[in-house]
Amino acid sequence: MYAIFEKGSHQFKAEINKKITIDYQGDIQPGEKIEFDNVLVINDGENVKIGTPKINNAKIIAEVVSSVKGPKLTIAKFRRRKNSKRKTGHRQIYTLVKINEIVS
Repeated sequence: MYAIFEKGSHQFKAEINKKITIDYQGDIQPGEKIEFDNVLVINDGENVKIGTPKINNAKIIAEVVSSVKGPKLTIAKFRRRKNSKRKTGHRQIYTLVKINEIVS
């Protein structure tokens, strides 16, 4: 069984006991429950429910595991013939959640 839901401007595929990374939620502490109610598709193996655009009364219940950092991105700026270059890096912070239940 899996479901596809939307959080922010991203869509995620949720399966029970699967961990996914979503955009950083600074006001939620590890161990707290979070609900996603913008469910687009639910597939239980036999039946497929497709929302227009979302399924009413469907939600995904997840538990916040921790905050994690993404991969390091290197940003390099180079101006030719100007003897000017700059190199910096960036690591985005994400929230790791574990899917506990899919309610249809």
